Amino acid sequence: MNPSLTWLPSASPTALQRRGELLWKIREFFYRQGLLEVHTPVLSHDTVIDRHIDPIALPGKNLALPELHQSTFYLQSSPEFCMKRLLAAGLPSMYQIAPVFRAGERGDFHNPEFTMIEWYRLGDDLQQSVHLLAELLRSVLAVEQVDQQTYQQVFQRHTGCDPLACSVAELAAVASERKMGVDRGWSDDRDDWLNLLFSEAVQPELGAAQPLIVTHYPASQSALARVAGDDPRTAERYELFIGGVELANGYHELLDAGELEQRNHTVLAQRAGDNKTSLPGDSRLLAAMRAGLPACSGCALGFDRLLMVVESAAHIDQVLAFPIERA
Repeated sequence: MNPSLTWLPSASPTALQRRGELLWKIREFFYRQGLLEVHTPVLSHDTVIDRHIDPIALPGKNLALPELHQSTFYLQSSPEFCMKRLLAAGLPSMYQIAPVFRAGERGDFHNPEFTMIEWYRLGDDLQQSVHLLAELLRSVLAVEQVDQQTYQQVFQRHTGCDPLACSVAELAAVASERKMGVDRGWSDDRDDWLNLLFSEAVQPELGAAQPLIVTHYPASQSALARVAGDDPRTAERYELFIGGVELANGYHELLDAGELEQRNHTVLAQRAGDNKTSLPGDSRLLAAMRAGLPACSGCALGFDRLLMVVESAAHIDQVLAFPIERA
């Protein structure tokens, strides 16, 4: 990159104009759906606890407030916690288009700062949430069909292995047959093998012809979703794929604060085993859930990746004004 040209945006003027137009279409869609647009802090004491997501931390002393010198703040990797606090405080169904941040993420589909569309609709179950996402795609992408299949269906089709029943040894054997470069001793964690096979053998095949929403992930990967009542092996969680790329992640939201605490402890132990930075296990979200989070479903959709689909872009820099190197 020529240093004298880094003042220029990496995306073309046409792409940036379409970016603004797509934002308008999304706001228009949610206005028609009756969702309230909200804005929540980019900096918070709390952060989403995920084994694979590393937030960007900011010492409280940098904020020039003496009472915060011993605190740590986090650039938000998702507006989820604050939006759920608003729901618990009595606000109606809502959406937000927010800048979010994740450490160490850079590549064709990643920039440390990106834009997330996140929404929560009161009273929705899993299928109603999936339907809302499909309606959004039909509205802003003008697609006629959005497919839906379960995690079990797509995993079994592309690996020959039932993800809800296969043992670690069986999953490792599939990885060995496909020459994925890991042996049986790589991990004893079943989810490690599921994630490896899904990312290498399954995901590249998803959403090739039209958008595909994959539902009912294994319960061990439930994150902040409820465990399915009709099959406790699965979670009421879904993801959207287009052209082998994951664009959205949605849940029929967990309401039990005690269950979330237990899941947080599990994830924090996994992060410790991975030699990752510890994160705060307690949060104002837990306090809000104890006070009463109303039944709802939510979804987080990567706006930049959605625009990449519109633009047929191969790299996220083609839809950003100023990626990290030019920021």
